[in-house]
Amino acid sequence: MIRRILLATALVGITLSASACNTVKGLGQDVESVGEAGDDAV
Repeated sequence: MIRRILLATALVGITLSASACNTVKGLGQDVESVGEAGDDAV
């Protein structure tokens, strides 16, 4: 029973980590594009 709970928790953690990685990558691209737009405006 405890082994199943640990396995489920690990799978949820891995899934959330993978989706968070994509979110952070997208945020980084957004920040980069804003910086480039600022450079173009100056």
